Amino acid sequence: MKNINILIAGGDIRQIYCAKKLADIYNTGVVGFDSDFAGNDFSGDKCDCIVLPVPPLDEKGNINTPCSDDVITPDMLRKFMKKDCIIFTGRYDKRLNELFPYNEIINYMSREDLSLKNAVPTAEGAVQIALEELPVTLNGLAVLIVGMGRIGTALAEILKGFGADITVAVRNSKGAGKARITGVKSICTKNMHLNTNYGLVFNTAPELVFDRELLQKFSNDTLFIDLASRPGGFDFKSAVELNKKVIWALGIPGKTAPVTAGEIVAETIINILSEEGDKYE
Repeated sequence: MKNINILIAGGDIRQIYCAKKLADIYNTGVVGFDSDFAGNDFSGDKCDCIVLPVPPLDEKGNINTPCSDDVITPDMLRKFMKKDCIIFTGRYDKRLNELFPYNEIINYMSREDLSLKNAVPTAEGAVQIALEELPVTLNGLAVLIVGMGRIGTALAEILKGFGADITVAVRNSKGAGKARITGVKSICTKNMHLNTNYGLVFNTAPELVFDRELLQKFSNDTLFIDLASRPGGFDFKSAVELNKKVIWALGIPGKTAPVTAGEIVAETIINILSEEGDKYE
């Protein structure tokens, strides 16, 4: 297993820490980072695996390299790749299937183990944003969390420590049960319009929840933080027109906890390679 060659190609700072952790086990190199962040040279045999970032490609179809002015095209990556090179990507992008039709493509961000580990840094980062944006303390503040999944549960636990008055909006009795075990109140999502007296709202549901009609019922002093992936949980156009403050906080772990986020990506890749079994024996 230790003879595997891995190339980290592009991405933000978390990818540097991902590379550092992988280098403890595998032959690991990086490209797509200026010298302020990491060296750009990759030497040795061709790669068994290439790790692409979140998102993997930019608008032009090149590798996403926010930490470098260099352009890395898919053609440039091919010179580093073995014929059966596995491509790890931080987000599904159908263009990858067209660019690398003969390679196995694995979306590491869709893995359950990564999602579970990412919940805490995501929740901590979301609370950090709230602390920076709110003119009041979290202690005693009425807070609504939409969704009682991994991130919603982590948020509830953290906010309890601040002494916030927490309500969780859930769809069913299972969610209500999780809220009760966690020690917070719950309401059904379809009844959110009955009480909109919250100073802070977190959305974790990856679908439209806050349409224009519901947004109108909230005070303009309410801070909304959307943690859902695209297309998000808000009618953002209406939010602007109604003067509602909505922060769409995408990719929090990589921004607020890049070391932890990068190590989580590395651990996930290590797990996947271990599951590949005899392929690399």
